[in-house]
Amino acid sequence: MRDGGFDPLELLQHIDPSILDYQEWMNVGAALHLEGQPCGVWDDWSRQDSARYKPGECERKWRSFRGSTDPVTTGTLYQYAVDQGWQPSSGGHAIGWDDMISDDSDRRVIDPAWVDPHPSMPTAPQSDQPEELAEYLRTLYKTDEYVGLVIESSYDEEKDKYHPAGSGYYTRTAGEWLDLIEKYKAKPDCLNWVIGDYNTQAGAWIRFNPLDGKGVNDENVTAWRYALVESDAVSVEKQYSLIQALELPVAVLVHSGGKSLHAIVKIDAKSQNEYREKIKYLYEVCDANGLRVDQNNKNPSRLSRMPGVARGEHRQYIVARNIGQPTWQDWVDYIEDLNDDLPDVQSFDDIIKDPPPLAPELIQGVLRQGHKMLISGPSKAGKSFALIELAIAIAEGDSWLLHKCAPGKVLYINLEIDEASFDQRVIEVLQKMGYDKLTEERLDVWHLRGAALTLDKLVPKLLRRAKDKHYKAIIVDPIYKVITGDENSASEMAEFCNNFDKLCKHLGCAVIYCHHHSKGAQGGKAAMDRASGSGVFARDPDALVDFLQMKVPSENLDSPTDTGWKISYTLREFPPMQEDYFWYRHPLHEHDEEGVICRALPESETGSKPNKQTIKETRLMQFDYVYRELFENNKGRVSLADLAGALQPDNKGEHPNERTVRGYIENDLKDRFYIDNGNVFEN
Repeated sequence: MRDGGFDPLELLQHIDPSILDYQEWMNVGAALHLEGQPCGVWDDWSRQDSARYKPGECERKWRSFRGSTDPVTTGTLYQYAVDQGWQPSSGGHAIGWDDMISDDSDRRVIDPAWVDPHPSMPTAPQSDQPEELAEYLRTLYKTDEYVGLVIESSYDEEKDKYHPAGSGYYTRTAGEWLDLIEKYKAKPDCLNWVIGDYNTQAGAWIRFNPLDGKGVNDENVTAWRYALVESDAVSVEKQYSLIQALELPVAVLVHSGGKSLHAIVKIDAKSQNEYREKIKYLYEVCDANGLRVDQNNKNPSRLSRMPGVARGEHRQYIVARNIGQPTWQDWVDYIEDLNDDLPDVQSFDDIIKDPPPLAPELIQGVLRQGHKMLISGPSKAGKSFALIELAIAIAEGDSWLLHKCAPGKVLYINLEIDEASFDQRVIEVLQKMGYDKLTEERLDVWHLRGAALTLDKLVPKLLRRAKDKHYKAIIVDPIYKVITGDENSASEMAEFCNNFDKLCKHLGCAVIYCHHHSKGAQGGKAAMDRASGSGVFARDPDALVDFLQMKVPSENLDSPTDTGWKISYTLREFPPMQEDYFWYRHPLHEHDEEGVICRALPESETGSKPNKQTIKETRLMQFDYVYRELFENNKGRVSLADLAGALQPDNKGEHPNERTVRGYIENDLKDRFYIDNGNVFEN
């Protein structure tokens, strides 16, 4: 068993060499060479294509595979086998970590394995058919539009294939070509009179979009009306069935006289940029549904096979006209409708009879399993250390920021820190938390510094690696390394955050990630408005844990390196939670049991005068601590005057008066405190 879990010899049994093009045939040889198979294996397999097999050719090509800087792996053989209709048995395939497998679920609308070859495809005519060319011209062109034809050809001995040669005709209109066909239609060799003597072994070609009569390049195209869909990865009969099953908006479907059908698809683009976008969508849908498209056919001036002429022993002929959906937009609507995998609308009468159970709590009172959590804060908040603490807490079923965690397996994706440095951090935090080692196989680390991809490309690879690992949580640190789009764009960030939903949905685990604060003072902002970029960052997750630094007087610090932090929680699944205060004493965050930090202003406000709102917020945050301290010191009696003298002073150094404190209690804290005869009591 090799790369991807399959023996290359097993895969060869499901690949027909006659269906592959030259480059794909070479890729098979390169993959076998990389796997250490002898050249004879490639040669024996190649003999199945009796029409193209040449004795000794495999041996000559075999030498060119040595020292390749871009090796072809068994993953390519796997893809060819799947493209030709093979399906691996369930549970038998573990795709290799480096295999390039695209996530095409958003474009899959049919199962190609259940689309049978269509039995009633029209057969080829026995002779040249000038009327087919006329029908083609009338279908695709207006009479005054210039048409490009090529009848000259060259022969490629190495690939045993004819190619169009030269620019051909491009100064005649469709009307002029139709007039010539009408003029010579009575002659037995009408097409030779119309287009000239073409090579009947090579066939002839035609451009499916109109030209300006001055050249044959993309800039000479006057209307981006059609696109070419061509695939020779499966049989012609299968291609016909897939084209019909997908209801492609085909104007003309032409048999190439070889291994493929040429579908001239209605695009009706208004510009070349729009043409490119539509081609991308068209090809993605075809590829996702088993019709693997030749990617070389994207340009609008591309040549296609001309109907009505011979090509060796076969013929190029029209198979069908105007099939599938009538227009491009009709087809897009049809595909999107088929692809609508949204859940059904449910009656709440049914739900209330059997309500679904809530996901278990992963972090008590904060986060459920399968949900998302964002940790936000400025630099030097120790966010990575907080995440390491969290990873260990989950792995061991310990507490994090005083919240009990359910035990389970964790994957930590390290995008920023040097591998050795990160590993040392984990060891250091582990020891400070009182552990000699972790419970076996509870914490995995994926080091991606210098190798990170954008999140949309990383997620499919992550899903593949994490499958069957049963992670309770995946931690991504930090997200700016994998961000896609403009972080200030709400729509682009919503799309970015949807990638986290895919992980939660497909793996059933929580996804926890961190992001930095925006620039400037943060103390006057709500916690969910501090993260840099679009507000989507803070509003998308189910839980937000925000770190805000507080300016603690130096005389209150145990060490000059200690910093004080206010931790705020914004929760979707749980009741609102009071802010709490923690010291960051490297490498751990420790709870402020003495109530020192709550008396301070936010660090970002100390360089300028804090506004009235910030001062009020700070006083309210410290109210509980101040009250309890006064309660203990005064033996159960706390007056308005005592509270006024102990709360945060304003810019002038003045403490609030009793009237202000009364307003705090009656308007902001009435659920927790009340006033009686000038004294303050807890409810």
